[in-house]
Amino acid sequence: MAMRQTPLTCSGHTRPVVDLAFSGITPYGYFLISACKGEGQHGSDGKPMLRQGDTGDWIGTFLGHKGAVWGATLNKDATKAATAAADFTAKVWDAVSGDELMTLAHKHIVKSVDFTQDSNYLLTGGQDKLLRIYDLNKPEAEPKEISGHTSGIKKALWCSEDKQILSADDKTVRLWDHATMTEVKSLNFNMSVSSMEYIPEGEILVITYGRSIAFHSAVSLDPIKSFEAPATINSASLHPEKEFLVAGGEDFKLYKYDYNSGEELESYKGHFGPIHCVRFSPDGELYASGSEDGTLRLWQTVVGKTYGLWKCVLPEEDSGELAKPKIGFPETTEEEL
Repeated sequence: MAMRQTPLTCSGHTRPVVDLAFSGITPYGYFLISACKGEGQHGSDGKPMLRQGDTGDWIGTFLGHKGAVWGATLNKDATKAATAAADFTAKVWDAVSGDELMTLAHKHIVKSVDFTQDSNYLLTGGQDKLLRIYDLNKPEAEPKEISGHTSGIKKALWCSEDKQILSADDKTVRLWDHATMTEVKSLNFNMSVSSMEYIPEGEILVITYGRSIAFHSAVSLDPIKSFEAPATINSASLHPEKEFLVAGGEDFKLYKYDYNSGEELESYKGHFGPIHCVRFSPDGELYASGSEDGTLRLWQTVVGKTYGLWKCVLPEEDSGELAKPKIGFPETTEEEL
């Protein structure tokens, strides 16, 4: 029986949501951080928010940046957060208390932040084309710098157990060796790279550009496969079990594909504005999307499962109603899309 996809809408941001990231699974569940642009009419500041990952319930807001926050991430056990901002800084936060732990000054807008698995180092990238590696145990020390990008860096990620780094600027993706700080290989694209996701299990790199969603080996950068979407895609995410792929972009829709066959399984209007970021949860049970419309939405991977705030209520046999997940929750509002 067909079940209707009923998203949970997390309000709170008033400006476009431009980045989001999940933690790993911790003894307290998993967590979600989101970054928003800020810089409204009155120069409002981007306020990254922390939420319970499976319900979207708001936990806290990290206050301290001026202007847009372009990137946000959590470490594996959700004890630390890091943010990248237009105020020429990256900040590291205590994700439990919300306290700012350090401000790392940069020479230009910072777009991307990523922790090593042990949370000891932070990788940053931004408009000044340099990759920086900060030792978080020695925050006053100068960071190591890696140059080679020819335009502003959009995303920079640790890979291969932190032995290598993947980074994307406008039209290139580069693989670097951490120990020697040198470029190993690069990929060139004929149009702007809009997003990049790294999947450690199987070392897969997901890259979006134009309407394409491309999968490459994170080790060799060799192509694995690619899909074409009906619209320009801003972000895509691969399911942890590699069964599904979700993507979103300029036509406000979310697309779900079978990763093996490439078949489009679902598409629905996901937001009231372009979708900027989409990510699967660490358990693969849901995915989150962030949009120009200022909202974050959570979607079930398998519609109709009882999970988080979704309770599957099957209809009375003789009423002939369609089965529909019933949701009851205080924090979030259900909107008809």
